[in-house]
Amino acid sequence: MAAVPAASDSDSAAIAELQQRFSAHRQAFLRHPFPEARERRAHLYALAQALLDNRERMRAALRADFAVHPDATADLVDVGGPLSRALSAARHVGRWMRPERRRVERLSFGTSRAYVAWQPKGVTGVVVPWNFPFDLSLGPLADMLAAGNRVIIKMSEYTPACGQLAQEIIARTFAADHVAVVNGGVELGRAFTALRWDHLLFTGNPEVGRQVALAAAGNLVPVTLELGGKNPAIFAADAVTAEHVGLALGVKLVNGGQMCVSADHCLVPRAQLEEFVALARAHFERALRDYSRTGHCTGIISPRHFERQLQLVEEARRAGARIIQLDADGAVDATTRRLPVSLVIDPDPRLRLMQEEIFGPLLPVIPYDSLDAVIDTLKRVERPLALYLYTRDAALVERFRRETFSGGYGVNAIAAQAGLDELGFGGVGRSGSGRYHGHDGFREFSNPRGMFVKGRGGAFKTFLPPYGPGKHRQIDQLFALRRLQLRLMRWFYRG
Repeated sequence: MAAVPAASDSDSAAIAELQQRFSAHRQAFLRHPFPEARERRAHLYALAQALLDNRERMRAALRADFAVHPDATADLVDVGGPLSRALSAARHVGRWMRPERRRVERLSFGTSRAYVAWQPKGVTGVVVPWNFPFDLSLGPLADMLAAGNRVIIKMSEYTPACGQLAQEIIARTFAADHVAVVNGGVELGRAFTALRWDHLLFTGNPEVGRQVALAAAGNLVPVTLELGGKNPAIFAADAVTAEHVGLALGVKLVNGGQMCVSADHCLVPRAQLEEFVALARAHFERALRDYSRTGHCTGIISPRHFERQLQLVEEARRAGARIIQLDADGAVDATTRRLPVSLVIDPDPRLRLMQEEIFGPLLPVIPYDSLDAVIDTLKRVERPLALYLYTRDAALVERFRRETFSGGYGVNAIAAQAGLDELGFGGVGRSGSGRYHGHDGFREFSNPRGMFVKGRGGAFKTFLPPYGPGKHRQIDQLFALRRLQLRLMRWFYRG
C-alpha cells in the first residue's frame, strides 16, 4: 500500500482533540473495566443498526472519495463485512468470554484449578487504510467491542468523505468516551501511534508498518500489523480452465485491484501460457469489453496513485514485456481515475511491477517450468499475506500447505479466507503479525489472563525453603515418576 501524503496545518488541532479523547477513554475504562456480555452485545447491536441505517450514505461517501465506486462493492464489503462480523460477534460473545479450563497436574498441584480468563485490554487504537475505509475501521471495531475495549479510530486522509461520515456515525451511536473517530494527516498519524495504547492495529504497507512498530515499541504497546504483500496465484497444469481463470480475474476487478488479498501475480505452466491468455481474453469478451468505462470499475484512490499505475505499465512496456489490455473497448480516464485491466506477460523480475505491491488493475503472468522450482522460489521470497493454488490434486494442495509460507492460503479461490467471520485473518513476517476476525479477533484484543485457584493436596510445600533431606527424597520420587512417564509416552506414541 502507498505511503501517506504530506501533513496539513490542521493536524495540531486534531492532535489536541486526540489527546483529550485518549485521556477520557483511559479514565472511562478505569471506572468500568469489564463490560458484561449483555452490555457488549448491546454495543454490537448498535454498530449493526448504524451500518444498516447508513448504508446509502456510506455508498455516497465511497463514490465521493473514489470518483467511481460500485454500490455492490460498498454493500458487500464496506457495509456488509462489518455488519456480518458485528452480528456474528453478538451471537458468540457470551461463549467467548467464558474462562477456559486448563489441565492441572495432580501430582504437583492436587485439586487446584487453572483457567484462561479473558480480560479487556483497555483503550485500543485502529489506524485505517484508504482502500476499504469502513470495512477496515468498523470491522475491527466489532472485534474490539466484543473484547470489551474502548476504541479510537484514525481514518485515512485519502478518504475524507468516508472519514467525516464515520466520525458522524460513531458520534451518534456510542458515548464519546467509548468509541471515537479522529481525522487528520501525517502529524496526527505520528501522534496517534506514539500514544500508550493497550493495543494498536495498523493496516498499511510494510514501510509505514515498520515505523508504527518502532513507535509502539517505545511504549511497549502490543501491535497487530496487516501489511499486504505480493500474493501469488499458482495454476497447476490441471487448473488452467475457463472457470478458474475467470474467478481469478474477477477478484482482481474488485475495488479496481486495490485490495491487499487480491492476486498480485499469476504463475502458469509455460506450455499453457497462451491458453491462459486466450481464456482471459474470452472472459472479458463475453461481458467486460468496456469494463473500465462502466460504473462497475472503481476509480484509483488519488491522482498520485493513478499516475503510479501508468508508470508501472509503461516501465514494463519499455522493458519489452507484452502488455495485453483485456477490456478491449476500455480506456484510461484521468478524470475518474479508471484504468483498463491489463496482463503483463513474463515481466523482468527487476521491474517495479515485480518488486512493489501493485494494488491496481495490472496482473503479471509468469510462466514456470516445474512446480518444484515454484516452491523453491516461494520459500526464498518474502512471505506474502496470502498464497493461492488452483488445482484438483489433493496431494499438491497438501504439499503447498506444508512447504510454503503465507498469512492465508486459498485453494481454487482468491480472497475468500479474508471474508469469513470465523477465520482468523493476518499476515506473517513482512506481511504482518497477529490475527483478527471473529473468535481470533476477540482473543487478539483481549488479555488471556492466566488464573490459578489453589485446592487441596499437591506438592506445594516441596517448592519452598528450607530444603531438608525429606524434601530431597520427595524431589527424587518426582523425578523417578517423570522417568517412568517418559518411558510410557515413548511406548504409547511410538508410531
